[in-house]
Amino acid sequence: MGHYFSPVFAVLLISSLGSIAGCASQSFTTEAIALMSPDVETLPVEEVELEIIAEGLDHPWGMAWLPNGDILITERAGKLRIVREGVLEEKAIAGVTEVADITAQQVFASRQGGLLDIALHLRFEENQWIYFTYAHGTQDANRTRVARAKFDGEALSDWEVIFEVAQAKKGGQHFGSRLTWLPDETLLISIGDGGNPPLKVDGDLSRKQSQNLGSHLGKVLRIHDDGSIPDDNPFIDNPEAEPEVWSYGHRNIQGMVFDSYRQKVWATEHGSRGGDELNLVKADNNYGWPDVSFSAEYSTGQPVAPVNTREDITNPTRVWTPSIAPSGLAVYTGDRYLGWHGNLFAGGLVSKDIRRMQIEKDGAMVIESRIIIGQRVRDIRQAPDEHLYVLTDEDSGQLLKLNPQ
Repeated sequence: MGHYFSPVFAVLLISSLGSIAGCASQSFTTEAIALMSPDVETLPVEEVELEIIAEGLDHPWGMAWLPNGDILITERAGKLRIVREGVLEEKAIAGVTEVADITAQQVFASRQGGLLDIALHLRFEENQWIYFTYAHGTQDANRTRVARAKFDGEALSDWEVIFEVAQAKKGGQHFGSRLTWLPDETLLISIGDGGNPPLKVDGDLSRKQSQNLGSHLGKVLRIHDDGSIPDDNPFIDNPEAEPEVWSYGHRNIQGMVFDSYRQKVWATEHGSRGGDELNLVKADNNYGWPDVSFSAEYSTGQPVAPVNTREDITNPTRVWTPSIAPSGLAVYTGDRYLGWHGNLFAGGLVSKDIRRMQIEKDGAMVIESRIIIGQRVRDIRQAPDEHLYVLTDEDSGQLLKLNPQ
């Protein structure tokens, strides 16, 4: 299909950063309120035009650009699609069917599980490696896997599992699964905490694994491109820790990006009922979940944690309550959009928008505004052409291009 423009413009609106509605049962410290309601400047209303590049995608999750400009898109049900020269091919890429086959590699495509993120190797033109995350297993025993395969432009080959979470869990929640390359060619992987109560792992609530260094759940992990473990990982010498652990105390990170402008790693993380977070993620840091959190319980509305800040816990840069359900994160490094260079862009599944955040060089946030999409935003990326592209998580999902006005 050809491209066409949405008749409705996506209007960039100023967000109310002071909103803490729905949290009457929580008690917030002065420091906590400052995190939720930072001092910000106001912006004039702008307009961004949405160009539909492709549609009819089955709950797309991640995207990556090939050197020739073609776009690979994962569908949660287990297919890999390709947009060639601006047109979505009807036929899926060959070589993934073995993975999607429940009798073979067992992609667990239930609820939040399935074929998830995708990332090209930093030296893809030399080695043809593409990396994937996916949920593997059954309803009663599943886990996040990382695999790689070679792509020759037509089909995948040499599929190889290079990592899997050690602990199996039940249900279809909280796989995390974002992939981010660091400049040293090590790979960061976000892993969710396994799910909401009453789900348990090893006899305790699954979410408590986030504070257990001996578990992969609720962590950001770091591995080499072949799955081996870097010898400078922060817990490599701790016999009680999984050696891949890079940071911990996370609930469910579905947005993660290396910021080449600031040389930092950012991540957006789902809270339970409110308490979504933007974090500056650093090695060896503890981000608190579930012992320190802004979230409330789904079932009761009561606070998940007794405190929302603590001296030994790394504070979030931004907290969203009510929840936006953040998924997908990009740092804009181009010049197509006036004044956007260095800004962060976070997708929202529940808010059905993109949050544009102006961040100072030191990591402090000073401006937040909204780009209304009107659909569940699963992923946002900057393309080689310096445009921002968005995937919408719908039965008939779309690939959208943001055109500046």
